[in-house]
This record gives sequence, structure tokens and C-alpha cells, in this order.
Amino acid sequence: MEARFVFLFCFLAAAANAATSPKIQLGFDVPSLRLAISQTASMSCCYTGIVRVPSQWIRLVMNSRNTTKRTSINETNARVKLDQGQRNKQHCEILILKDIVLNDTGLYQCVLTESNNTVFTPGTFLQVYVPVHMILNINERSKNSIITAEGVLLLLLVLIPGTMLICKSKGLNNIEKRMGREEENIYEGLNLDDCNSTYHQIQRSLVQGPYQDVINNDEDDIQLEKP
Repeated sequence: MEARFVFLFCFLAAAANAATSPKIQLGFDVPSLRLAISQTASMSCCYTGIVRVPSQWIRLVMNSRNTTKRTSINETNARVKLDQGQRNKQHCEILILKDIVLNDTGLYQCVLTESNNTVFTPGTFLQVYVPVHMILNINERSKNSIITAEGVLLLLLVLIPGTMLICKSKGLNNIEKRMGREEENIYEGLNLDDCNSTYHQIQRSLVQGPYQDVINNDEDDIQLEKP
């Protein structure tokens, strides 16, 4: 948005300079100036001529309706100081604006008058901004130290839990291996043949139980065949 305003103002200034007198050659103006509030703005317009011509500073501001408002700058304002000087054999008109505020934003131009000819310089666009106040005023060295400390802390937060998980997993593996060895030791030294004979004896005694109950009948002398 502000760049468009600068382009529009420069276009208007170039159109106004079409009627420039050949006796006046305009010098270079600073296109833009960006300063914080409460600072001092110094702007100048220079031209080459045989003699110094009458000049006046104006400020152009574009309002919400895309129209330009022109305001004359004079020393009736306590913050304004007008001065003159020389630079590279050129006549210079100097505008000093103290304790600038947001409303001072605009395009500042010189109006040069010679033999009923009016010349508008390209001008300087002044942009006034509100600086951002930092909560902590820390220099670059301290910032780098803080960033390094944060990186080390982040690395520790990643490595410590990972190391603990690896150690815990290794401990569980050792416990499982130990339990497996203990189970192997339980069956170590046992004779499978003895185990089988003992198992068959237990099974035979369980099967013979019902037949022994039938034999205990004293009234009948029936002999039952044992299996």
C-alpha cells in the first residue's frame, strides 16, 4: 500500500516537472525516509541555477477517497525549521522536522518559482512508525548462549529417556534368559523311564479301584476277572 502511494506521488511530481524551466536543473532527492516517532527528520531538495530562487515546502497526503491533500510547511510550527545550504555547487533547501509523529507521514516536496514558472521537485516520502519495545534487552552474545543451552537441554531430554528404555529392555531380556535356564535345571537329572513307570502305576491303581469294591461282596462267591 505505501509503495503504491510513493509511486503515485512520484508520478504526480514527474508530471508537474514537465514544465520545468531550462534554467533550473533539479538534483537528486532521497526517495524515502523511514524513521521512528520522536526522531528528527531532515530532508533536502537541491537544484542547479544561476541564483537562488524562492522556494516553499509542501506535504502531500493521500486520504481514504484516493484524493491528495496538499499542506504548506512553514516555520509557524515549533517543530519545523527551514534552512539553506550548498552541496556540489548546488543550491539546497533543507527541511528539519523535530519530534515527528504518525501524522507527519507523507510526501515532502519543494516548490521552486522562477519567472512565473513553478517547479516541483520529486520529493521525499517520509514514513513514521511506532517502534516495537523489547521486553528483554538481550545482546547477541547472550542470545547465542541461550540458544546453545536450549539445544543441549533438548538433546539431554531426548537421550536420557531413550537410554533408560534401552537399559530396561536389556534387564527384561536378562530376566527372561535366567528364567529359561532355571526351567531347564528343574528337569535336569530326571530319568524318563522311571517317570513313565511311575505314571503307569498311578493309572493302574485308579483303574483297579471299582473292581475291588465288587469283590468285597461276602454273599456271592463270584470271582471277577481282574483286568
